[in-house]
Amino acid sequence: MAERLPPVPPSATQGEVTRILASLRAGDQAALDRLFPLVYDELRSVARRQLRRGAYGATLQATGLVHEVYLKLADGSALDAESRGHFLGIAARAMRQLLIDQARSRLAKKRSGAWQRTTLSDGDDAVDVAPDDVIALTDALDELEPRQRQVVEYRFFVGMDEREIAALLGVTERTVRRDWVKARAWLFRSLAPGQEA
Repeated sequence: MAERLPPVPPSATQGEVTRILASLRAGDQAALDRLFPLVYDELRSVARRQLRRGAYGATLQATGLVHEVYLKLADGSALDAESRGHFLGIAARAMRQLLIDQARSRLAKKRSGAWQRTTLSDGDDAVDVAPDDVIALTDALDELEPRQRQVVEYRFFVGMDEREIAALLGVTERTVRRDWVKARAWLFRSLAPGQEA
């Protein structure tokens, strides 16, 4: 079952996060410093979720990954997030990219080892992904239709439910379910060719 995001703390109302994101989009780089404390616990939850997958061979812990993402997002490039969920999706993508870069570096240094396996799952259905295929997973995600990729990222990496994703993307829950099923099937065929889903 997908891990649910913790509720927004009372001090971090949706409106406050949205106002800070608007300031950030307007170029106020100090807004990032005001935003991170408000969503820090949620970011740690997303980081733990990604690290739990284990396939990246990461040496970071959740706190370190959140801090690395902060540095990556604070590099001065525009952060075009419109809502809390959108920001968490961007942060999850940045975390995944940091972990993939780390995995690529480790694979370049050493092509063997006792890696763990991880799964892309939703309840009873799972797509088994070998850690050596983590880069292939990233490439496969990049080849999905944009909305399907977002559904996978928000559901699998951020932990949002169908209702939250539907509201964030401006589509129905049925569309989210359909995109999830199509994306999972496509990823399974891409990562496990010749096997039946």
